[in-house]
Amino acid sequence: MSKAPQRASRRSFTDLVVHIHPRAVPEDTLRFTLSWGMGGMSAMLIFLLFITGILQLLTYEPSVAGAYGSVLAMYGQVPLGGWIRNIHHWSANLLVIVAMFHLLRVFLTGAIGTGRRLNWIIGLVLLFLVLAANFSGYLLPWDQLAYWAVTICTSMIAYLPGIGPWLMEFFRGGTEVGGATLANFYSLHIAVIPATFVLFMIWHFWLVRKSGGLIQRETDNDTPVQRAPAVPDLLVREAAVGLGLVAFVMLLSVYWDAPLNEQANPGMSPNPAKAPWYFVGFQELLLHLHPLFAVCVVPVLTAALLLFLPFWKEAVLPQGIWFGGKDGRKLALWSCVSGTLLTFALVMADDKLLRTVESGSGMTDIISRGYFPVVLFILALAAGYQLLVRKWRFTRAKAVMAGMLFCLAVLFALTIVGVWFRGSGMKLIWL
Repeated sequence: MSKAPQRASRRSFTDLVVHIHPRAVPEDTLRFTLSWGMGGMSAMLIFLLFITGILQLLTYEPSVAGAYGSVLAMYGQVPLGGWIRNIHHWSANLLVIVAMFHLLRVFLTGAIGTGRRLNWIIGLVLLFLVLAANFSGYLLPWDQLAYWAVTICTSMIAYLPGIGPWLMEFFRGGTEVGGATLANFYSLHIAVIPATFVLFMIWHFWLVRKSGGLIQRETDNDTPVQRAPAVPDLLVREAAVGLGLVAFVMLLSVYWDAPLNEQANPGMSPNPAKAPWYFVGFQELLLHLHPLFAVCVVPVLTAALLLFLPFWKEAVLPQGIWFGGKDGRKLALWSCVSGTLLTFALVMADDKLLRTVESGSGMTDIISRGYFPVVLFILALAAGYQLLVRKWRFTRAKAVMAGMLFCLAVLFALTIVGVWFRGSGMKLIWL
């Protein structure tokens, strides 16, 4: 090949990179500790999922009669088929974790202020699509783990007031999880969700590009911003993080197979039957709150708060500075620790003391295990906010951050309890 076509190829690749990124980026945004590369890692995991998903379509059979056998055949009859499935499984689970941390990083570095509000909302939509993609793919192996996890999650939907039972039957394709459910989930997983995801992901990248890349610390107008070329300075860093992640996932997939239990048996429920780990926190919440509040009120209030957050005056942290500074880091640590410990204590108290009393019915149960605990929790958050702002003189942004991290720690603790400390009959088994 002559030198001219080689130079043209390099220019084409460089032009592609430059269109995705600004031509030059502030040097301050190149530091790894600003973003920990989580946005790039999310994109790389999505790329792995698309590739491995397409390869699995060559052998997977989306039917009740053939789904389990086709997945089992990947490990014994299809060259590298099991490894491909392992990569897909671990990439999907890692994507949930990385996407959550990426969204948290954006919040904790103040990257949701003016000019970036829409991208925060799109990020929330993308996180929802990540969870939806994982959940829709969960049923496809058609084993006991998948069948009963989907049965539990779709049953949770039925608690939504008014449209809950209709939504449950819509996703199931009937009253029970069966062939129609598998067909619905297969269509969502390979067509509807990926197409929607690509559209929002392109929009997300374009808005990042339009905003000038990653958020940076504010400087005086008289201080010039030092810039570095995106190629090679930014590209080399992104390639190192992305390829390192790919190597990690591939190595992990060599030694740890994706879970595959016995073939689904509608007549034999495992004990305990649990939702996928990323929904176990809400399943745990169902044990302590009235279903209407656990499945509807709490998630709706949380989503509303997250959507409203960028528009709350003076509630956004200083841009480009983790936790808003040194005092913010200490406050964040105390919020996470207190939220985690308090949740463990309340779970034990509710399990050992309150749940020994026979639950009421109707309005009594809604008040005692619905309105009362939720209103009490909101009042506690409001009181903590007032203490932080009025007595300890924290800024509104840091007080809001403390509340958000406290709530996140509560969800984390509920997930830990549900995954590791719930045994037969969903009873607590402290090790």
